Amino acid sequence: MRGLVKDLANPAPYGSRLPAVLQDDEFLQRFLLGFDAAIAPVFSTLDNLEWYVRPGTTPADFLDWLGSWVDVELDEEWTVEHRRRVVAEVAGLHRMAGTVRGVLETMQLIAGPDATVELTETGGTSWSSTAHGELPGTPGAVVRVRVRMPKGAASRADSRGAAKRDPAQVLHQKLERAARRVMPAHVRCEIEVVEAGGAA
Repeated sequence: MRGLVKDLANPAPYGSRLPAVLQDDEFLQRFLLGFDAAIAPVFSTLDNLEWYVRPGTTPADFLDWLGSWVDVELDEEWTVEHRRRVVAEVAGLHRMAGTVRGVLETMQLIAGPDATVELTETGGTSWSSTAHGELPGTPGAVVRVRVRMPKGAASRADSRGAAKRDPAQVLHQKLERAARRVMPAHVRCEIEVVEAGGAA
């Protein structure tokens, strides 16, 4: 729950809006201070609304709400800076969904700035010179994603929980969820997460 700013002033006090004959009434002026205190947070929110809907300036506890606007689930293990970056960039990535660049940048965003993401895809097309004929080659398109985690990332796993989870497996699940959103339905995605310096 969000708190209130102590001694927040109403930018348009009710006492100043009274007819001139009532502005000298000391009791009425003090009575209206209670209404000023109640309405001041509303004015403050409305005056600063633009900053609530910008990923770079919105309060940290508003990031999940802002992320829901652009259809992204933020990971609570990410830093606030990384969560802001994801919310800021994901709208542009939606326009590139299904493209090699869109998939690569989405995977990089999920994996984090310290990870290295490599993407290979078959890139082939098929056609037949005979109408309704069989298409040559293999029927399935495949995209392979390899993510190299920073060395030692496995040892920095989830220090908060009692049950430690394999960070490579956790990242693999996140990447699979993201792939289902950005990959064309007919394209199979193979994801591999390895530690930097590990087996190629």
